[in-house]
Amino acid sequence: MSKELEKEVQNRDDLIGSRDNILKIIKKVDHDSRIKFMETFDQIRSNFQYIFTKLFGEGEADIYLLDEENILDCGIDIYVKPKGKQPKVINLLSGGEKALTAASLLLAIFMIKPSPFCLLDEVDAALDDANIERFFSLLREFSDKTQFIIITHNKKTMEYSDAIYGVTMEEIGVSKIISAKFSEEGKLVTAESGD
Repeated sequence: MSKELEKEVQNRDDLIGSRDNILKIIKKVDHDSRIKFMETFDQIRSNFQYIFTKLFGEGEADIYLLDEENILDCGIDIYVKPKGKQPKVINLLSGGEKALTAASLLLAIFMIKPSPFCLLDEVDAALDDANIERFFSLLREFSDKTQFIIITHNKKTMEYSDAIYGVTMEEIGVSKIISAKFSEEGKLVTAESGD
């Protein structure tokens, strides 16, 4: 064989070897990803069932993979059965039930790796006072590690807050910032108003 041909054969063999190594790496990453995904999914499932029961008092909840053969690309289905009701998919729930179910799933995911703070935008909008009370009771369980910042218009939610920051407009085009901090007993500690 000529040196040129030997070099080309060597290059081809190197490329085939590189391709085989890359395919092995992809297969390992895919395998490891599937294992990690299922471990995390199972944790979320367990957390979801726990939180759902805390928020609804009783009942059942679960999440399912839509395609167990293709777990990294499939969706999930959410199954819930509030106490005394028929099992339903989330689309058939009332507004308050949807909000609590969504909050249950959100917090179930959050429990996997909590962050120092969590921003919730009007998560309480569809909740009645009793559900707000249960929701805040649950948030208190997280509050030793996480600060919750909640955007709300709900007065009941404000009653459960340690501090309130608001923006009001006393004159057209002029915003005013107000704040209030409360003790654990709910007593006003400080109140400030500024521009």
